[in-house]
Amino acid sequence: MDTKKHGSNRREFVKKSSLGLIGAALAPSFMGKTVPQGRLRTAHIGIGGMGGEDLKAISSHQLVDVVALCDVDSNNLAAAKLLHPNAKTFTDYRKLLTEMGNDIDAVIVSTPDHTHAPASMMAMAMEKPVYCQKPLTHHVSEARAMRKMAEEKNLVTQMGIQVHSFYDYKLATLLIQSGIIGKVNCVRAWSPKNWGYDGPAPVGSDPVPATLDWNLWLGTAAERPYKNFFYHPANWRKLVDFGCGTLGDMGVHIFDTPYNALQLDVPRTITNKCRKPNGFGYPEHNTVTYEFPGTKYTDETLKWVWYDGSGAPKKHKDLVLPNKEELPDQGAMFMGEKGRLLLPHFQQLPKLIVDGKYQEMDIESYKLGAPVRDYESEGKKHYHQFVDACLGKGECTAPFSYAARLTETILLGVIAGRFPNKTLHWDNKTAKFSEDEANQYLESPYREF
Repeated sequence: MDTKKHGSNRREFVKKSSLGLIGAALAPSFMGKTVPQGRLRTAHIGIGGMGGEDLKAISSHQLVDVVALCDVDSNNLAAAKLLHPNAKTFTDYRKLLTEMGNDIDAVIVSTPDHTHAPASMMAMAMEKPVYCQKPLTHHVSEARAMRKMAEEKNLVTQMGIQVHSFYDYKLATLLIQSGIIGKVNCVRAWSPKNWGYDGPAPVGSDPVPATLDWNLWLGTAAERPYKNFFYHPANWRKLVDFGCGTLGDMGVHIFDTPYNALQLDVPRTITNKCRKPNGFGYPEHNTVTYEFPGTKYTDETLKWVWYDGSGAPKKHKDLVLPNKEELPDQGAMFMGEKGRLLLPHFQQLPKLIVDGKYQEMDIESYKLGAPVRDYESEGKKHYHQFVDACLGKGECTAPFSYAARLTETILLGVIAGRFPNKTLHWDNKTAKFSEDEANQYLESPYREF
């Protein structure tokens, strides 16, 4: 892509979104402003689909006042405005932030993946706590930039991986860290979902719906014609310029607990067995193998295998269950020196397997109380944790310092899909691949819009 034609690169855009785009409106009074005593005023960027669920969950906290709503689709805005009639509405998040900076305390970003970093970075530059949906960013360079800014400004942040705060995932973390299966040597995780597209890129164009601002939906992505059923509102996850495939959708959720429990950092090597890249959609089937440096909960190295697409996972002896039971539709299996731990996704208890048989576990000793099977109550915990942290009551368990590393790991697997069956070597210190041809995918030019 010609950066002169399509706009500035990521570093220049981050600088602009942090400073230049705000311009004179970014007065010193914005900086370091404390949260009003007792209540949190929230602005919501992206309120359709998952953004609507985020809005519902955040606003269910009794100390939240929703004061601003932003979406490029007027249908989404109208629906949210009915629920929050006193909130001001916007189609451009930049206008929201510049015009209401003094009147908001926290920002919730629930857009397609390619807009996560631009919107979040602008909000954090204004000293605003940010709750951002998963995956944290569309590019590795963005994940590193967001982590750096959040830490330098000491901001409350949270990535939207709601199950991180669910009972079964907290229990699995405690079980693994207690040594119930000893040191772990391998994790296998899977989802049969298909957020890939093996077909051709569309040709021609369709009329843009009257309710949609197509330029703002594209945002920093390269300009292209609108086509029905390919982009807004649902299929963007399948496409390389906007989403992160199945790995970036379900992978973040399913990776989260093993990644957290084993206290992993980013991997050393990544290999993706998939079809050849077509430059438009992600592969519909991926088998991604990571090698991680060891931690106190693993062997000297840890192997991690991810399977996605119809029919996932592939058969393997590590995944054989007692009594010839079928695997849960989605989940993860930990392999350790003393046995295996199965973690279904989701709202099912982890299961201990030793010598091919299920074993009883004394879960009461972990003092989490009785298992919870109510999604409504469980689903709000992660959001309310963010609100409470913004009000000085506790801390977030998925801040950007953690979420950026998890997202980086996910995105390295996505990049490996550009080089099928080739092992890529990642240098954590330099944030570069040894294979120079892969480094071009760590970021992309940002269109000025």
